[in-house]
Amino acid sequence: MRLGDTANDHAAGNGRPLDGVRILAAEQMQALPFATQLLARLGAEVVKVEHPTTGESGRGAAPSIKDPQGRTVGATFLRNNLNKRSVGLDLKDPRGRELFIELAGRFDVVGENFKAGTMDRLGLGWDVLSARWPELIYVSVSGFGNLGDSPYRSWPAYAMVPEAMSGLYDYSRRGDEPPRVIPAGALGDISSALFAVIGVQAALRHRDHTGRGQLVDIAMLDSMLAMGDVVTNFWSLGERSRVPQVIVGSFACSDGYFAMQVAREHQFEALAALVDRPDWLTDERLSTRAGWAEHTEDLIRPAVEAWAADKTRIEVCEAIGAANIPSGPCFTAPEVIEDEHVARRNMLVEMPRPDGVEEPVLIPGNPVKMSEVAEGPETRVPWVGEHTREVLSEELGLGEEELDELRGDGIVS
Repeated sequence: MRLGDTANDHAAGNGRPLDGVRILAAEQMQALPFATQLLARLGAEVVKVEHPTTGESGRGAAPSIKDPQGRTVGATFLRNNLNKRSVGLDLKDPRGRELFIELAGRFDVVGENFKAGTMDRLGLGWDVLSARWPELIYVSVSGFGNLGDSPYRSWPAYAMVPEAMSGLYDYSRRGDEPPRVIPAGALGDISSALFAVIGVQAALRHRDHTGRGQLVDIAMLDSMLAMGDVVTNFWSLGERSRVPQVIVGSFACSDGYFAMQVAREHQFEALAALVDRPDWLTDERLSTRAGWAEHTEDLIRPAVEAWAADKTRIEVCEAIGAANIPSGPCFTAPEVIEDEHVARRNMLVEMPRPDGVEEPVLIPGNPVKMSEVAEGPETRVPWVGEHTREVLSEELGLGEEELDELRGDGIVS
């Protein structure tokens, strides 16, 4: 799907569920930007506030492209900022802070994802803004939250920090190997973003009933505790082994690998029949789920891979799926890009590059599909401060002379 394209066109006249909701976001990297991009895809208007010259830190990520002015635009920024306008504003300057406070009164939601306490130190925290604008909803995403006085409150946190502290890394460790860091992209960021989206929508609904705004406080560690729910739950049920009590893993076939999970007795029986190993059903070593896990490598893998050796990943997964055993091919990046499901579900958005490179930037599409809401058109990511004059003029009535003075002083870009 390209920028400007639409899908589900029959619903184009229905509007979107968050039409009319306005969000002012002092955001960086991924945890909040992913959330506001999703809210924008659902109809919200999002104005992004970032440093007037360098922009937010996600622009400095690698790999990167160059914007029309030759500035770096990093991968993290490119993935998370479709459908937004950018205002370049120096929040460390008193005039910049006052402009932000004035802008906040024009929006339904203010969002930030700096380290806990940063916005308070700038004079832009929940207490200040809610006193000025009582109906404002304020969403904060940080490593350890603002409420509850976490002992880790002052720690900086990229996604891997709450992922590690949730116990998930240790839970997934096998034998004496060290914990594997960042096993699934920015899971800590995206999970936090999804809970932020839920919190914002719930707060908007609550305001409809009460007329009052509130603080939505999302801690990345809380989000990862929810995502890694098995860690504490299994421990409380007496499970002390890090070895899953199922058959789970990747297995080789003729053109690569497929992933498979056998978690129930009827699935194990079906697998035994499929690979022609009826003896498994009377083998005492395989009489329990713990036994399946213990003997995956010495008994089960050789038989499964021998059966799959002359089959493709798709053929294997079709046969295993027909036996009601969950499995899927381990695709490479090019295969994901060319996959028919991905295309039919519009799950990749092509953004043309402004630096002369023909191949477009690929950005994940909107995973929320709704039968009565059209999908797209989407707009490219904004360049640093691209909409500063437009927003400050429309929202605060600033004239050209005042805007020129602010720009000359480095307050805006």
